[in-house]
Amino acid sequence: MIRLLATYLRPYRWPLAVVIVLVTVQALANLYLPNLNADIINNGVLTGDTGYIIRTGGLMLLVTFLVGVCAVVSVYFGSRTAMAFGRDVRSAIFRKVMSFSQKETNVFGTPSLITRNTNDVQQVQMVLIMTFNIMIIAPIMLIGGVIMALREDVPLSGLLIVIVPLVALVMGVIATRAMPLFRSMQKRTDRVQQVMRETLSGMRVIRAFVRTDHDEARYDVANRDLTDTALRTNRLFAMMIPFLFGIMNLSTVAIVWFGGLRIDSGGMPIGNLSAFLQYVMQILMSVMMAALMFVMVPRAAASAERIQQVLDSEAELCDPDVPAELPDPQGLVEFDHVQFGYPGAEEPVLCDISFTAKPGQTTAIVGSTGAGKTTLVNLIPRFYDVTSGSVRIDGVDVRRLRQEDLWRLMGMVPQKSFLFSGTVASNLRYGDDTATDDELWKALGIAQAREFVSEMTGGLEAEIDQGGTNVSGGQRQRLAIARAVVRQPKVFIFDDSFSALDFKTDQQLRAALKHEIQGATVIIVAQRVGTILHADQIVVLDGGNVAGVGTHEELMKTCETYKEIVYSQLSREEAA
Repeated sequence: MIRLLATYLRPYRWPLAVVIVLVTVQALANLYLPNLNADIINNGVLTGDTGYIIRTGGLMLLVTFLVGVCAVVSVYFGSRTAMAFGRDVRSAIFRKVMSFSQKETNVFGTPSLITRNTNDVQQVQMVLIMTFNIMIIAPIMLIGGVIMALREDVPLSGLLIVIVPLVALVMGVIATRAMPLFRSMQKRTDRVQQVMRETLSGMRVIRAFVRTDHDEARYDVANRDLTDTALRTNRLFAMMIPFLFGIMNLSTVAIVWFGGLRIDSGGMPIGNLSAFLQYVMQILMSVMMAALMFVMVPRAAASAERIQQVLDSEAELCDPDVPAELPDPQGLVEFDHVQFGYPGAEEPVLCDISFTAKPGQTTAIVGSTGAGKTTLVNLIPRFYDVTSGSVRIDGVDVRRLRQEDLWRLMGMVPQKSFLFSGTVASNLRYGDDTATDDELWKALGIAQAREFVSEMTGGLEAEIDQGGTNVSGGQRQRLAIARAVVRQPKVFIFDDSFSALDFKTDQQLRAALKHEIQGATVIIVAQRVGTILHADQIVVLDGGNVAGVGTHEELMKTCETYKEIVYSQLSREEAA
């Protein structure tokens, strides 16, 4: 936690210095007020000097006004600094997560990353606000109160030797037991969010399989786990307040008792006892403010630890120290004896893959389910790094290119099309934010989406919900294809992107693509054989190995795996 605060509070040294100065002035002024009160009693009330009472009372009002001003200004600067800290940490976590490969994302989990960037940051932020307003003033009031209490009466101050360690012992025991509970609470918060996300994402599946009761019970278990842990933590801290108030009240009784004996013996004036009581109350209030911090600090420390884990994680996929340049990229894609295995897997998913996808040609990748088709195309934009061999663009290994330079060459339509909340135009301009309306309509025409977009209210400005839930699966796929076309990349990657289209639309879309995007390398992953019959090159995968490479006619003569796939979907006459 200290490292996190030291890193992200460094730009705010001057506001912090102002807060510390103002809080110190506020604390010293508060320590001065009981002394003035004692003077009024001893030198004004007991002697009947009204002028002294008015003068000293006026000074007390002035000091109180100063305390109020300092409190307002210190809270303002402290709150601004804490909010700025939270903003910077959230931004740092977001940037770090954006640099993660799929491996790091899987290690933390999406729900946990969301919790760390929201709830965890908020916990640390709240402790910062409390620190600026309470934690800084508490030790000053504590130490200053002890000194001023000793100044009022040394023998009576002996009670502090019992009071302060007793309070510290109670807080120490509670804080020690609370720390593991706070860590557990954050993990259970992750679990609740995970179950909630899965339920919302899979709502149609849950209803289709009549599993509503099952998922309600599943959420109830996660929710009860979090509730039980929170209750245990809160019960622990609920014990602290009665203990502290009990100690405070017993301390007041003891001070009044022994102070009365001191006054009766002439050892101290009555005004000094009044001031001593106020100083002891300030000491105990300081300890209670520290106790309040102890309620929040363990949880914030656990949250800071989780945040630091994300910030300290090194992305496995990073840019090279001296990146290569492609001054005139053509889009030639080469796989050279590529082997790839997922982290922790016993066997590689892809073995000895070699083929070349040339500009101006369509390369299709087919194979049975689980053959590694999606994994293969994910190696091109370097979502994963190969285990051995190399993937090259225009003769340059993709690992030698800056990731952004590599991604600019790609127009990828993933297996599951995703649209962002906004409008049709804003989603299409995700491919190129400088594209004109005419270019957007052209891309929609190529993707066979022009007709249904023109019928939507607003046309290009028609609203799109998050994930594209207000359009059909086929419409969503065509908009995703149009977004890739707007980009005008050198390499198109369609990962089973035509599966939701009817045969007529599929045929028209492929014909438009072939006519409009000449010169680009087109790589199509397909389950439907009809989509790739006329591809310039077909790569057949079987169990992670290349079973054959060639045209449809060539593979029908030489590749049994391809023939089995074709005959499982088409008759012999259709295949011919």
